[in-house]
Amino acid sequence: MWLLAGVLLVSTGLAGVAVWQNTYALREEKVSLRHDGKLLEGVLARPDAADGPFGLVVFVHGDGPVDATHETFYRPLWESFARAGYASLSFSKPGVGGSEGDWLEQSMADRADETLAAVAWARGRPDIDGRRVGLWGASQAGWVLPKVAAEDRRLQFVVAVSPAVNWLRQGRYNLLAELGRDGAGAGAEERDTALRRRETTLGLLDRGASFAEYRAAVGDVGDMTAARWSFIARNYRSDATADLRAMRGTPVLLVLAGHDVHVDVADTEAVYRAILPAASLTVARYPGAAHSLVDHAVESSQWRLTLTAVLAPRKLYADGFLADQARLLRRLGSGEGPASPRPSNATSGPGSPTGTNTPGPSAGRKPPTRSTTESPLPADESATQDSSTR
Repeated sequence: MWLLAGVLLVSTGLAGVAVWQNTYALREEKVSLRHDGKLLEGVLARPDAADGPFGLVVFVHGDGPVDATHETFYRPLWESFARAGYASLSFSKPGVGGSEGDWLEQSMADRADETLAAVAWARGRPDIDGRRVGLWGASQAGWVLPKVAAEDRRLQFVVAVSPAVNWLRQGRYNLLAELGRDGAGAGAEERDTALRRRETTLGLLDRGASFAEYRAAVGDVGDMTAARWSFIARNYRSDATADLRAMRGTPVLLVLAGHDVHVDVADTEAVYRAILPAASLTVARYPGAAHSLVDHAVESSQWRLTLTAVLAPRKLYADGFLADQARLLRRLGSGEGPASPRPSNATSGPGSPTGTNTPGPSAGRKPPTRSTTESPLPADESATQDSSTR
């Protein structure tokens, strides 16, 4: 009896902790937007202690069927932005939640148009300061954010988290990284087989092959579906380079993880630094983070990931990440530049899961370690960090 009572007390206590930890200092409002003939449903999360008008962060999802809250994982970010005086706006992808349509039928240009519509809708609200609107996006959003920023030169900032640049180059990197993940290391024969399969797949895409032809050519298609094949065929030549050039001058915070097997962070950083003016680019590196900016040690343990998500969701993110995001917006809101003071224990540097059958990256399905920010970084410090975060 006493044992049962003890179990009940512990269970009740943990339930209370879970409720408390999943309560956020936000005022959330369900909103809807009609775009391209389809209704999109989303959430506008505003600071709970003021009336506005607020600055706004418009969220651009990575790959997959992501709902407006990303299964609640966006809420710690929304809360951080709210503390800096910014609201957050996020719509469920087409076909997800109450949104109409099918996200697998979209191109990156379609996604950009959808984001532009969300920005325009938000600027029409009296509680939003249209001069202080920016974008936040992760992984696959790397092909969307620059398109939007190139089109809308009024955007105050862009936060690009683990963004890819070139779909084909990225797909090869991801394939090889997955084969060598966790130190296991695939043998030469397995590696060569995977690369040959990839080349076969790319050849099929280049000639516009159907899903049936793909299945006949490769045999086991894993979790690939006809709809997913069509999505890849529509987007596999995506490259952000031209759009990055077109958005030059917009303040950009580039967020990179030290344990990213989905995005080649060295390649991404090199491209961003080569194209964007140094005065407008801030690079934040989190050596202990995975692709999604979840702490790598937490993400590597399913039980830790589950318990942290339930009992301490703000601790999912890499150390310092949430505070750094809010710090950026406070500086922008005060009229300062995008660079933020270097956290005391951070590191600086210059510098989406894809199955081996899929020739392009997709974003992490979980949400989103300590960074340094710099704009630009001295060359000697950059060189030191190149080898420490890969």
